[in-house]
Amino acid sequence: MSKIVKVVTDSTADIPEHILRQLDIEVVPLKVHHEGETFLDGVTIKPQQFYERLAQSDELSTTSQPSPNEFVEAYRKVAGNEKCDIISIHLSSALSGTYQSATIAKSMLEDELNIEVVDSKKASFANGMIVIAVAEAAKSGKSLQQCLAIAEHYVKELKVYFMVDTLKYLQKGGRIGKASALLGSLLNIKPILKLDEDGEVAPDEKVRGKKKALARIYEKLQQYADGAKVEVGLLHANAKDEMTDIETSVKEKLNISQLRVAELGPVIGTHAGPGTIGFAIIKTDQDQHD
Repeated sequence: MSKIVKVVTDSTADIPEHILRQLDIEVVPLKVHHEGETFLDGVTIKPQQFYERLAQSDELSTTSQPSPNEFVEAYRKVAGNEKCDIISIHLSSALSGTYQSATIAKSMLEDELNIEVVDSKKASFANGMIVIAVAEAAKSGKSLQQCLAIAEHYVKELKVYFMVDTLKYLQKGGRIGKASALLGSLLNIKPILKLDEDGEVAPDEKVRGKKKALARIYEKLQQYADGAKVEVGLLHANAKDEMTDIETSVKEKLNISQLRVAELGPVIGTHAGPGTIGFAIIKTDQDQHD
């Protein structure tokens, strides 16, 4: 009989708390530094508090990754006295050193625990969707190898498009990646950004105005889906008011098997900025879950 599989991620997966509890997912928080204070992402500062603070301050926040020791503690806690395998799934290594910290922790525990660390090459709830799919498989009794196959499938196939209100946050935080070519663009140009196969922020297309940019993203989602059933994640940074219309539009245009809406937490919000709207999509391939 195969060992049970436990799932660990970091706070940037932006997974709603009720899902974390339901699927028994362990979360290692990143840190947010703002106006001389340090907060644990999603623990001692929640999205709403964070965006309120940001709106009232001229100072941009900064972030830092967990240390290897914090991961060691989390892995030991998750294992307890049980015989288990651990899958640890993290924010794109092109955007953060979190994956590296987890990998160091794995090497520190190699005589003690069996840990597989996965670079999601994604951010925010796009990573969260991978974590949820793996945690559901683990809960249903799938083996480590089966869970890893699901993780690899999602890492490879999941598409992510997003729009930011301004490129200033990505630029200041050093996460602008291949989208730096867009700096100094014409007024009212709304670049459609994506996370590429390396997990880096990259430009996808330049569109004039938010409405046109949204319409173009819907087209891209439809082209990708090509009539197939899809799982969709809608992401936003303090843009709840816009999400109702976006959710309605997506439901009208796509054949959806699962749709979840998640808010960008403080760490991802630091780098993307308020007003960011994102879309993560993957075809629902039943064979992967059988």
